[in-house]
Amino acid sequence: MTAVTDQDHTERADQPGDADKAATAENTSAKVPENASEGESTDGAHARVPDGDSSARTGSTGSASTPGSASTQGTWDDGLIARRVDESTGVHHYAVLDSRPAAPPTASPLVYDGPLRSRLEALRELVGLSRTRLDSRTLAEAGRVLDEASARRRLSGQHTVVAIAGATGSGKSQLFNALAGVAISETGVRRPTTAAPIACSWSDGAASLIERLGIPPRLRRRPLPTGDGESQLHGLVLVDLPDHDSAAVQHREHVDRILGLVDAVIWVVDPEKYADAVLHERYLRPMAAHAEVMFVVLNQVDRLPGEAAEQVLDDLRRLLDEDGIALGEHGEPGTAVLALSALTGDGVGELREVLGQFVAERTAPARRISADVDIAAARLWPVYATQRRTGLSEQAREEFADRLADAVGATAAGEAAERAWLRNANRACGTPWLRLWRWYQDRGEPTTGRLPSRTQADEEATARQRVEQAVRTVADRASAGLPAPWAQAVREAAVRGSKGLPEALDELSVRAGVPTGRPPRPGWWPVAVLSQASMTILQFLGGLWLLGQIVGVMSPNLGVPVLLMVIGIVGGPLIEWSCRMAARGPARRYGLEAERRLREAAAGCGRARVLDPVAAELLRYREVREQYGRVVGTRR
Repeated sequence: MTAVTDQDHTERADQPGDADKAATAENTSAKVPENASEGESTDGAHARVPDGDSSARTGSTGSASTPGSASTQGTWDDGLIARRVDESTGVHHYAVLDSRPAAPPTASPLVYDGPLRSRLEALRELVGLSRTRLDSRTLAEAGRVLDEASARRRLSGQHTVVAIAGATGSGKSQLFNALAGVAISETGVRRPTTAAPIACSWSDGAASLIERLGIPPRLRRRPLPTGDGESQLHGLVLVDLPDHDSAAVQHREHVDRILGLVDAVIWVVDPEKYADAVLHERYLRPMAAHAEVMFVVLNQVDRLPGEAAEQVLDDLRRLLDEDGIALGEHGEPGTAVLALSALTGDGVGELREVLGQFVAERTAPARRISADVDIAAARLWPVYATQRRTGLSEQAREEFADRLADAVGATAAGEAAERAWLRNANRACGTPWLRLWRWYQDRGEPTTGRLPSRTQADEEATARQRVEQAVRTVADRASAGLPAPWAQAVREAAVRGSKGLPEALDELSVRAGVPTGRPPRPGWWPVAVLSQASMTILQFLGGLWLLGQIVGVMSPNLGVPVLLMVIGIVGGPLIEWSCRMAARGPARRYGLEAERRLREAAAGCGRARVLDPVAAELLRYREVREQYGRVVGTRR
């Protein structure tokens, strides 16, 4: 049996002369001895169709329709490709004997189920909300997963791309050939044998998938149609990778790149290297989330005597368990671990059966993408998850408002307003003599009753320090428990809002402090003023009466004028004291109202400049936290 180049995969083949060189450089199995004559056969050879043969492109059967190309002449006896050499002209003619449709039907694109679509949408929303808060390196893996999920969704959903990976000498190429039933990938003692990835497709419509892997047309193969064998693996695209531990850097780069693109992986290990640290630490352990789309095959069991194969297999399962890889045992989902010998064929049929069932389910691409989302979400855990309640409590808001009120002197302003109210009350209800004396003392003081605005440098510096301390305190409380990037964003929002806050508060203290002019007077003030005026009149009447008696105008009678004067002298201060007692309540309420207005103004300024930006950052974090919860939600 042999393989042919997949017509569906090959858009334009290489020229005949260059093809042999490229095949040798990329280590394909199309090797023809220089001394091979017409009619000789080479094991494992597979032909490439040159550009000049149009009949081969259309998949025609029989020999090429060129002069002198009789079917009775010698051909390459590979079962599929007939080659004829016209010795007179030196022109080589090729004909494809395997009849396949020239234009295979377009495969239906992959369709993700509802939960996976929801997780991808949440991840896309999460990345969009986080771009201004997180650096590009943090979001790189999530962006790669979204790009790969979008690219894979546009490609065939009827095909499953499975890569065969392994270390040098593990026999992965031998297993690749055994599964294909034909020598496609070169095997031998020379290391590394596989220099470039080779793809083999069991059905049409996988060209775009293979192109996505970057595998050129000359390295794309088709197995020999064998009826049941081909139908069993229908939809499979098998890729033989270079050695992951190759000394050639380019080979390792091929492996790392393609492992990030395929739907599933078959890891081939041998009894000597199954516990290799490079394999477990660099590949298996980081890919533990992909357990459901991985197979681990212990090859070369024919070299193990007696029960040694079971012992090595058990130890391999133990190592996989330590790597965190779930094993698909007892019907549970996970990695299938098999033992086989690609050389003797022992166990290959079991792997082909398991692989056929795996491909028939057509769920590997979605499982792979879902596992990629799991890994991306796990890497984003430190920048989104928190174990404690976050946010700004009402108590923290009130304390911030109190600190700003203290900074603008709201309490002192209220007390000043209260004193102003009492002073005005004393001026209105006091005795004329006492009012005259107080007027003389207070004539240099402002009549508004408002404390002068802070103008001293030390007072301004103290107020500024209080404001800065209040901002730092509320920022620390708001960012407590948040992941580092979001805590930093909250603190930066608070600092930006605090710029110019002390000046704004100073302006508020002037505008929203004690109002200018005299404080309002209660309704009983006119009665108190009339009563005080009556006491003054009584004093004047008693005094005039006594003066008249002294002058002799009036008859002597000391009792009545003295009584009037005593009533006026005692009644005036008594009325003043009563008014002062009655004014304490309104004065206190007036002072509290002034303090409340200043507190509310300071709190409003702090809320607009600091609390609102901080709350916006916290709201953004809650949004991304909600999206992150959807990303890490139940996969099924």
